[in-house]
Amino acid sequence: MIVFATSDKGGTGRTVTSCNIAYRLSLKGLRVAYLDFDFGSPTAGAILEIGEVERGIANNQGLHSYLLGEATSAARLDVRAATDRPEMRKSRAQVGDFVLFPGDRGGAELKVADADVVNRCVQLLLEVEHKFDVCIVDLSAGRSMAMELVLRATAQPQLLACTVRWLVFYRWTRQHILAAHGLVHGQYGWLTSGMEVGHDEDRLLDNIRYVRTSVPDPTSSNGGSGAQTVWLLEQERQLKRLSSTKIGAEVLGETPVEPMLQWREQVVLDIDVRNEVASDSIVEAFARLANQLIDRRAWARI
Repeated sequence: MIVFATSDKGGTGRTVTSCNIAYRLSLKGLRVAYLDFDFGSPTAGAILEIGEVERGIANNQGLHSYLLGEATSAARLDVRAATDRPEMRKSRAQVGDFVLFPGDRGGAELKVADADVVNRCVQLLLEVEHKFDVCIVDLSAGRSMAMELVLRATAQPQLLACTVRWLVFYRWTRQHILAAHGLVHGQYGWLTSGMEVGHDEDRLLDNIRYVRTSVPDPTSSNGGSGAQTVWLLEQERQLKRLSSTKIGAEVLGETPVEPMLQWREQVVLDIDVRNEVASDSIVEAFARLANQLIDRRAWARI
C-alpha cells in the first residue's frame, strides 16, 4: 500500500501525525517506509529524532537528488538504529522495519515533473511498494510540484495495480476546512489535476480520506467564563455543519489537542504516557488512525 499525505495549508500537523501513524504501524509488525517528499522543508528526521538528518540528508543523497537524476539511489535509514532516542531503539527486536527515505538538506521544491523525473518516481514507488507493507509519502503542502509529480506517477500503467491511498490533513478551523475542500475539489485541485493526467475521478474519490488534527474539546476551556463555553460550543456546531457540507463522511479519524506536541513535534511513545508527559488520548488516536488506514472497511465506497 502507498499512502500520500498532504494538506493545503502548513501547520496542520501532517508530518508529525504521519510519522506517528508510521511508528504505530511498525509496532504492529508491519514493514513501513516513510518517504519525505516535502522537498523544500524535509523535517521528518527531526520528528523521528535523527539528528544527522533533522533538516534532510547532506551530500546530495536525498530524494530530491535522486528524482532529478543527480544520485543513482535514494538514501534510506533504519529509524530505530539511527534515532537519538534510546527508548525507540530498545524495541528493535519485537517490531516491523521502519525505514526513512530523507529529503536533501537545503533542498527546494522541484521545478519540473518531466518524463524522466516521473519515471524515476515510478521506479522508486514500485521498489518500496514491493519491499514494504505500507509506504507513507509526505508531500509538500498545497498544490505543489510534489503533488503534480505523484499524480503523474500513479497514473502510469505500472502503478495501476497498486493500492494507493490519499490522506488530506486539516486542522479543526473554518479556514482549514475550506482549504482542505479546495485542495481536492477546487478549480486547480487534486481531482482536476488528477483527471488531466489520466486518473479516473471515481477511483480517486474512493481513495481519498481526511484527517482532522488538533481537535479541541469545547467543554474544556481551562476555567473560562460560562459565556466563553457557550461561544465555543456554538463554534463547534458551526464547524460540524461546515465539515458536513465540505468534507462529508470521508473522515478517516482525528487527533485531539496534545500539549506535548504543541511544545515539541515528535513521535509519542508509550513510555511518554507512563511518565505522564503525554495523554492516553493522543496515543489512542494515532493507533486508531493506523488501524483505519489498513482496514479495507474504512475505504469502502461512501
